[in-house]
Amino acid sequence: MQKLIIAIDGYSACGKSTTAKLLASKLGYLYIDTGAMYRAATLYFLQHYINLTDPKAVAGALEKIQVTFLFNEKKKESDTYLNGLNVEDEIRTMKISDRVSDVSALVAVRKHMVALQRKMGKKKGIVMDGRDIGTAVFPEAELKIFMTADINIRAYRRQQELLGRKQVVDLDDIIQNITKRDFLDTTREEGPLVKAADAIIIDTSYVTIEEQVDAIMNMTVSKMIEITFPIENV
Repeated sequence: MQKLIIAIDGYSACGKSTTAKLLASKLGYLYIDTGAMYRAATLYFLQHYINLTDPKAVAGALEKIQVTFLFNEKKKESDTYLNGLNVEDEIRTMKISDRVSDVSALVAVRKHMVALQRKMGKKKGIVMDGRDIGTAVFPEAELKIFMTADINIRAYRRQQELLGRKQVVDLDDIIQNITKRDFLDTTREEGPLVKAADAIIIDTSYVTIEEQVDAIMNMTVSKMIEITFPIENV
């Protein structure tokens, strides 16, 4: 059957990345974590004290940023590399979470990353999650999902994720961070977080990861059949 581009957009801590990884694994598709790409860029900007209000400095930094993904056999998932260095743990800290929306809002950054993402998806057979995949990166994607969830549940999930990385963060601080990110993500000028007109909404507040994956897997199979065996108009 024809391979698809599956775009999964939505708010942070809704289970997008975990769902996308599992879905890609089941389908034998390439998984691309666009959020990790923006986090890696944010890490570089912080490490090199890049002034976000200086277009020349931002452009110069982007030319030096190379983000790649390598499969980690031990974890059975891909790690993010920034200029050849594994930064998977470092980009998941609250320090990066606090700044990633500011960096992501820069037009130059989004254009640079979108170009890279489109290049990665040329051959199709990919699952990509982020904020603007179904609207800006791949508006032609055959299947678009938009995830949302109650903010308190999202904050709790993020807290558990951080605890798993041995980072202890107060729940109120996480709620504040997520609220800020939601505002910045939905109001930025370039590639804002909005639901594509043809995206299917999934509220993950009371849905398990397995249920999310199964639901999207069924949608994917239906879409494959629809494209491979189109019903002719009589």
